Amino acid sequence: MTKQYTHYTDFLKDRQFVQWQLIPDMESDSYWSDFIQDNPHCVELINEAVDFLKTSINKSQLNSVEIEQLLARIETSIQQNKQKLKIRRLVRYTATACASIALIFGLTFYFVNDQSHSLHQGSELIVGELLNNENIQLITGTGATTFQNNIEIEIDENGQARITQENEETKTLNIAQTVLNKLVVPYGKRTQLTLADGSRVWLNSGTVLEFPTQFTDDNREIFLTQGEMFIEVAHDNQKTFYVHTSEFRVQVYGTAFNVSSYADSPQSVVLVSGSVALQSSVGIELNLLPGEQALLADNGTFSTEKVDVNQFISWKNGFLLFDRTPMTEVLRQIARFYNLSFDYENATNLHTRTCTGRIVLSDNLDDVMTTIALLSSTNIRKENNQIFITNNNN
Repeated sequence: MTKQYTHYTDFLKDRQFVQWQLIPDMESDSYWSDFIQDNPHCVELINEAVDFLKTSINKSQLNSVEIEQLLARIETSIQQNKQKLKIRRLVRYTATACASIALIFGLTFYFVNDQSHSLHQGSELIVGELLNNENIQLITGTGATTFQNNIEIEIDENGQARITQENEETKTLNIAQTVLNKLVVPYGKRTQLTLADGSRVWLNSGTVLEFPTQFTDDNREIFLTQGEMFIEVAHDNQKTFYVHTSEFRVQVYGTAFNVSSYADSPQSVVLVSGSVALQSSVGIELNLLPGEQALLADNGTFSTEKVDVNQFISWKNGFLLFDRTPMTEVLRQIARFYNLSFDYENATNLHTRTCTGRIVLSDNLDDVMTTIALLSSTNIRKENNQIFITNNNN
């Protein structure tokens, strides 16, 4: 019986087609050339499938053995998903089939062996330092309000906060202007905040930010106690904007930049546009240019380098970008986003591997972890909020 191809994902589920793309030979070239000639209506679908594969797997980084192992695991995963589909309602077939393809190819990254990166002794267990509450907390002079879902907050000129949750439920709070407000975003959650002056702030998982209801002083100041934020500062010639962390201060001149101040990573600033001046707690000063990252050393000095800013701000758009990033850092960022801890002491395959490309931060954690397992030859076992990663010896 001739296979039916009605969507480009049908080709991605065809082991013969994937093998032709990864390791073509004269026989497969001839077969697919004849197929295209006999099925001209499939040309557009084939082109879509080819384009998808090109952006999903960099085959130049895989040797022939790794390609064959990947093909075998793809085929196994497809068969497993076919069995699961049999017990699901027909109405969910399309969504589940697409999820299966996303599981295999959808996270556009690849792993390479890299002996230049070694694990820190004792760092095999990454444990997210949980904030006290699993819900987002907005703490004001009138009390604390908690939110189970990710939220967007907009402070207006009258001192009211309009809050919209992911489920589109909205509420309005009156906020006192005499004390700083505190916004606590635990691991596994994210929040957007529009300040009274129109500045827009994105808060990553594990972040605590203090901010005033209104900027009544000569300057505009907010305080990043912990975590990571991206901010687009509204321009105001009359009031300079400052972001304070525990170790340095950022003076802003109407700009967009990312600040990271996690306890388990070096504090840093990445400037996207505009101009900022940094001053450390020991008095060291630095002016940063667009496209530069400043890293704070233990002695209070800064080091700078040119970077791809998209790697540092993509989290606010729902994905992570990496460029030969050690797997320890990849897992650290995933742990923050999903409120997890990883134990990979027995996964030596990860110890010398790096990650390059894009990881889509899907709502389905299983999609993310299974794809990592597929491309890193590891097994995944989840117990509550801890994930154990071990070598796959097959």
